[in-house]
Parts: sequence; C-alpha cells; structure tokens
Amino acid sequence: MVKVAASSLRKGNVVDVDGKLYVILKLENIHPGKGTPVTQLDMRRISDGVKVSERWRTTESVEKAFVDERSFNFLYKDAEGYHFMNPDNYDQIVVTEDVVGDMAVYLQDGMTVTLLTHEDVALSLELPARVTLEIVETEPVTKGQTASGSYKPAKLDNGVRTMVPTYITVGTRVVVMTEDGSFLERAKD
Repeated sequence: MVKVAASSLRKGNVVDVDGKLYVILKLENIHPGKGTPVTQLDMRRISDGVKVSERWRTTESVEKAFVDERSFNFLYKDAEGYHFMNPDNYDQIVVTEDVVGDMAVYLQDGMTVTLLTHEDVALSLELPARVTLEIVETEPVTKGQTASGSYKPAKLDNGVRTMVPTYITVGTRVVVMTEDGSFLERAKD
C-alpha cells in the first residue's frame, strides 16, 4: 500500500479503507468558494459489491492498493461475462457485468483496454480515452448552416446518442470521448 493525496485519485483506482478494498466508480473534486476543497467519491467494495459514497479533504492521505495493471484485448461477450485476452501470454479472463458497467457500449472487437486485477479477479476496466464510431442517425445538413458552434443530436452505431456539429452526416466516422460520449472530431481514416 502507498499513501496518496485524495485529489490525485482517479476513476478505476483501488483504495484501502479500513482494511477493505474499494474500486472508485465516480469521483469529483469540489472547490467551494469558502472552506476546504473536498474529493467526493462513489466506490464499490470489491469483496461484496456494496456501493458507498465517501468524502475526503483533498489534502488527506488515502491508501492506494497495489493491483496488477495490464493491457488486455476484448474478445467477446456471452452469458458468463466479458472475455478478455492477455496479448503477452494468451491467458483469458472473464469480467463480470458490474465491473464493465456502462462502459460496455464502447467495447469493440480486439480493443485494447487496461484491466486492474487483484489475485486474478478483475476489479476495474479502463477504456482508451477515444473511440471511433459511425453516425447511423442524424438530421440532414441544411444548406447555409455553418459549423460555427451549432450542434445537432446524432445516434452512433453503438446506440449512444451524442451532439455533433451540423456538417456531420449519416455514415460519417467520428471520434468520441469514452468518458462522457462527447464528440471530439471527425475520424481521419
């Protein structure tokens, strides 16, 4: 275990609180106008899956657990869970639905992800920051509209809805952020 400042924690990190391991699901650093800045965390206890909320001062020390962090390739999903393969030794690991969570929509065949494991049990999954997807549904381009900051709703081929610039049409491949599903740019491929 190593002590780190609460403000340096990130989503997917594993922390030790009172001898129990927790994986961070959501985190927000709050800086009020008056008072001490705090870090608000939503965490899941690894042993039994119970979700808890915790709030620490950003300067407080928190014990970050040592976990195995490796790259894995996504293979497929079945009734058992999500199957990933270690590209170095071809070992496979099955990750449950609750660990993958809402990130499942961004998983693509062969995608390289970072899995955090503790004693060969998957604790959390980190996706690449960006993925390339295709627009399958959006409003048509209206002649005369410019790309000067106006956006329209669009549906991606993974089912996620996002806002895209008005010049984007159906069939266009775009790069989106996996953290919030927001449009970043038109794909260069």
